[in-house]
Amino acid sequence: MAIDVWAASTAYSYADVRRAVASQVTGLFFKCITAGTSGSNEPDWPTDIGGEVTDGSVVWQAISSVYADLSVLAPTAIIELFEVRLDNNLHGSTHITRFHNGCNASLTGGILWAGNTYASVPVVAEGFEQTSSGTLPRPTMSIANTDGMITALLLDVNEVTPNNDLTGAEVRRIRTLKRYLDGETTADPNAQWPVEIWYIDRKSTENRDVVSFELASKFDLAGQFVPKRQLIANVCQWAYRSSECSYNDSNYWDADNNPTGSIATDRCGKTLTSCKLRFGENAELPFGSFPSAGKAR
Repeated sequence: MAIDVWAASTAYSYADVRRAVASQVTGLFFKCITAGTSGSNEPDWPTDIGGEVTDGSVVWQAISSVYADLSVLAPTAIIELFEVRLDNNLHGSTHITRFHNGCNASLTGGILWAGNTYASVPVVAEGFEQTSSGTLPRPTMSIANTDGMITALLLDVNEVTPNNDLTGAEVRRIRTLKRYLDGETTADPNAQWPVEIWYIDRKSTENRDVVSFELASKFDLAGQFVPKRQLIANVCQWAYRSSECSYNDSNYWDADNNPTGSIATDRCGKTLTSCKLRFGENAELPFGSFPSAGKAR
């Protein structure tokens, strides 16, 4: 039976289970461990199993949405679904390709889950195991190409970004149970493992039979930094006259902080001095840098 959604200002009893109002990728439901009445606003739900949150006079604990099914001696078949999501900036589209490999369920045709159709495509995805070695996994995904579907997709995106080969496309790995698929008597689009989000790092193989990709987490992609903003001491990182910079007056200076009479020659020197010229010596400055960073030894 599908789990009811959380509601505000509602009395809950011990062991009641609810799900968040918005769709979650954590694969979690929430069990009442202290009876009471919920608050007027939805709480910030925990993202880890066992996490707790107080909601009015109710205390909720995060539980796996599929734990009860897996703890029995003969759990129902596990279904592995995949979504390849294009990036409009890289691929000229936000199209989503959905497919499944019939894992453990002897399913040969398309299936429905959460209102979406997943086509049956032979696919082998490996290397998702988590380790304690300190290195992030780099899974591989090999997709049958006998009908030319993947080659056609590659040709489309390469017209937008030459030689892209789907690099940067988001790959979602979704696992649920057969009993929760649309059309089943126990259908539930919210019962799932946490959604795994990966990105295509490179195409490793392409021939008429198969196309293989190497996946990486967002933290492990080439050219990516964590955090996104680097701690640069004395160079403003904001785009001049952007919403972060916020300067839009009609006084102009060039990059060397010399007055100029035209917006065409207006350039910010990206320094604290340039910022003070525009906003005032003693004003609060929207300086997009970290002046104190250079003082640490």
